[in-house]
Amino acid sequence: MDTRAVILALGASCFTALASVAQRRAAAPAPGDLSFSVRLISYLMKRPVWFLGIACMILGFVLQFGALKAGPLSVVQPVIAGELVIVFGCIALKDRRRVGLRDWIAAIGMVLGLAVFLSLSDPHGGTDQASASRWLFAATVTAALALVVTLLAYMPSAGGTRTGSGRRAALLGVAAAIGFGFVAAVVKELSTQLGHGISGVFLDWSPYALLFSGAASMFLASNAFQAGSLAASQPGLTLVDPLVASALGVVLFGDRLNLHAGPASGEALALFVVVLSVILLSRSPLVQDVKDPGTEGSASTGSRLDALPMGIRAEPTTVRPVAEA
Repeated sequence: MDTRAVILALGASCFTALASVAQRRAAAPAPGDLSFSVRLISYLMKRPVWFLGIACMILGFVLQFGALKAGPLSVVQPVIAGELVIVFGCIALKDRRRVGLRDWIAAIGMVLGLAVFLSLSDPHGGTDQASASRWLFAATVTAALALVVTLLAYMPSAGGTRTGSGRRAALLGVAAAIGFGFVAAVVKELSTQLGHGISGVFLDWSPYALLFSGAASMFLASNAFQAGSLAASQPGLTLVDPLVASALGVVLFGDRLNLHAGPASGEALALFVVVLSVILLSRSPLVQDVKDPGTEGSASTGSRLDALPMGIRAEPTTVRPVAEA
């Protein structure tokens, strides 16, 4: 194992966790009518902590790029996925009673399940570039998946009731992660153009695709942070991203996975652990909508769901009808 890759991945994990906390702090007080509106970006640009989150995300990305240069995906991504545990640690610092044993088991189960899956599948081989037809197929599929998940986030729940903020944040986090997985694939394509000089880079399509897909993914992530608690949005952001990136590695660049009988059984078991951990966490008060006592029919913005590290809290706390929440 390359020690340098692990150290860089740990640094990336810390910075991406700080980015999530900072961006959630910036987005949490945003009024509900800014949800999925370009006005949300204008609101965030007036909050310095949002730019701190962007800076941390860029630093995390740079360290992740260096880690992937120094070591394989199967080593780097599980370490970076540890940001989920770091985020839970930040929440626990705010209120130790909020993060129960079940929540820790679920978070650690997700990270370890992903680590085992990537280690056993051992993505390898492949090429540095993909054909235009493959890129068109990958872009269409990932965009469609992100769109479907986003629509599900805003669809009414069973009985016609409005989708809870925890469910919306989780689904928007997954949609953003699908986008970030595509961004990772574009970065790999772009890296092959660096040897052609500055002119070669800007004459290629990849930097423009990177800007567009990165901006769209950031928009989805900002809406996820605005919609509900960090504990609801972070698992999807952390885990779906590397899974989508690995799948795109196979589709676009011809990466090969270890699908022999023994490893394949372990991969299936690891994914089962991830799914079980997600289900376990989804039933936690950290993620579910928990209304304050005596405020039935009110908005859930004043609930425990929105208590976050560093005093982060959604506003306002006044009681409003559900239709206006």
